[in-house]
Amino acid sequence: MKLTDSVLCSHENSDKINCLDFSPNGHSIVSSSDDDSIVLYDCQEGKPKRTLYSKKYGVDLIRYAHEANTVVYSSNKRDDTIRYLSLHDNKYIRYFPGHSKKVVALSVSPVDDIFISGSLDKTIRLWDLRAPNCQGLIHLKGKPLCSFDPEGLVLAAGINSEMVRLYDLRSFDKGPFTTFKMQYDKTCDWTGLKFSNDGKLILISTNGGFMCLIDAFKGMVLHTFGGYANSKAVTLEASFTPDSQFVMTGSEDGKIHAWNGESGMKVAVLDGEHIGPITCLQFNPKFMTFASACSSMVFWLPTIDDSP
Repeated sequence: MKLTDSVLCSHENSDKINCLDFSPNGHSIVSSSDDDSIVLYDCQEGKPKRTLYSKKYGVDLIRYAHEANTVVYSSNKRDDTIRYLSLHDNKYIRYFPGHSKKVVALSVSPVDDIFISGSLDKTIRLWDLRAPNCQGLIHLKGKPLCSFDPEGLVLAAGINSEMVRLYDLRSFDKGPFTTFKMQYDKTCDWTGLKFSNDGKLILISTNGGFMCLIDAFKGMVLHTFGGYANSKAVTLEASFTPDSQFVMTGSEDGKIHAWNGESGMKVAVLDGEHIGPITCLQFNPKFMTFASACSSMVFWLPTIDDSP
């Protein structure tokens, strides 16, 4: 399959889109924006279906939960409570108070009703969507990032832009079962941590002009990907393609860069005519499409390359 510049549709927000997430069935996508809006899109038509607002609390780090048409998101205004919202009737199902500073990472388990959050209060909290109380707590010595592996059994925590710790969810409170210390780069901070769909790789995004691909079992750096614009230290989301073969990221000049994860070679630069930095980029979990966003949302349809 060859990735080309075939853009399906875009829709303008009045401000930066700070997060997007595909529904588990791949039929819809939800975005949160700095203008306090939550926009629900139809993936097949590439069109917005509904817009809701979270004016009082703001909205950031929006994630689909397992129940159809429900999301969890962090607040970027009034407090640091996480909210569980029904998109169907625009009503809150539950609140998750506990963090005392801004939530900077939020990840929902791929297999059950557990989710995790990392905050500038230097904690990672484990939650169950069915109960308001925190189910587990890790105190750290720095800003955390966190993500589940594809099986929902392992939690990866990136700490202070210098180490990755892996925790077994069944013995979460006993501490990490392995720690990878990375070479600390003082020029930038880590901004994202993602497992590949096969669970073998971890991608670390930064607010500099590079990101790292590491072996999820040994912690070795396999490749460093660079050569894209990010002079203003923007948080740019990077993603694996669903087959775990390629890595893609946006850039501050509105272009998308793609690398082969095995060889480390850059394979494409796509231009989606974004007017600003691409802060969000994710692949559909079920269909071979992806979405990227600045203040507008762009849907991409990769085309098949039949050449020998």
